Amino acid sequence: MKIDLFGGTGFVGSNFKRLYSDSTHTHDREDNTPICGNVLYMISTTHNYHVFNNIHKDVETNLTKLLNVLQNCKDNNIIFNFVSSWFVYGDVDLPAREDSCCKPKGFYSITKRCAEDLIISYCETFKIKYRILRLCNVYGPSNSGVSKQKNALQYLINEIKTNNEIKLYYDGDFVRDYMHVDDVCKAIYSVMHQGEYNQIINIGSGIPQKFRDIIDFVIKETNSSSKITAIDAVDFHKIVQVKDMYLDVSKLNKLGFKQEINIYQGIKTLL
Repeated sequence: MKIDLFGGTGFVGSNFKRLYSDSTHTHDREDNTPICGNVLYMISTTHNYHVFNNIHKDVETNLTKLLNVLQNCKDNNIIFNFVSSWFVYGDVDLPAREDSCCKPKGFYSITKRCAEDLIISYCETFKIKYRILRLCNVYGPSNSGVSKQKNALQYLINEIKTNNEIKLYYDGDFVRDYMHVDDVCKAIYSVMHQGEYNQIINIGSGIPQKFRDIIDFVIKETNSSSKITAIDAVDFHKIVQVKDMYLDVSKLNKLGFKQEINIYQGIKTLL
């Protein structure tokens, strides 16, 4: 299966290209025209903070660019695989299911959910097959640098390794669903081969992982002297971010996919 990859320079996209280089055609950023039947679309912003410096960035990247590509897919032989995010859920009962009523918060989250609806409407109108893949928190080594916004876990690991003070919202007493980037890419590949069309599919471990447990593990593994300080979440974080999140991955599991790298094995590779 030849794959048309849009967004091959990002964190997940670059790792997908690394793992499946022989079957992947990577498009330049300005290229909007698929050449193969299987589109894997990953172009996206990565956090909610652009509202402070460019109020249009999430709309231009997550919606306008998407539509420029989507309008070139009016072909019954196209399969449009769209990589979305757990951020579209907002405050929902956990674990978040694909049929949960989404309540996204923040410009990134809202535009990702809007993109999903636009894809569904467009694909139904022009009889295009599609899949929407909602990713959990993805971690792993990155060549593009890390920040508090884009890769908070890797950022804190680096701080711990250098014995810096660590400030944690809620003292780390919240849960997330983490999956190593290699497993995420393999899950995406599996869904593209076996997943039903016209479906939304969660991609994650399905395991609620307490954040403080991860931080304590890193401190122990590195013999770090970092001091942990509990702080209250800033107002903007409370506006755009949910406290706890993990995914129902029943659909993914039914495809026979099995995670190979658990969170602690994965963190050891980062150390």
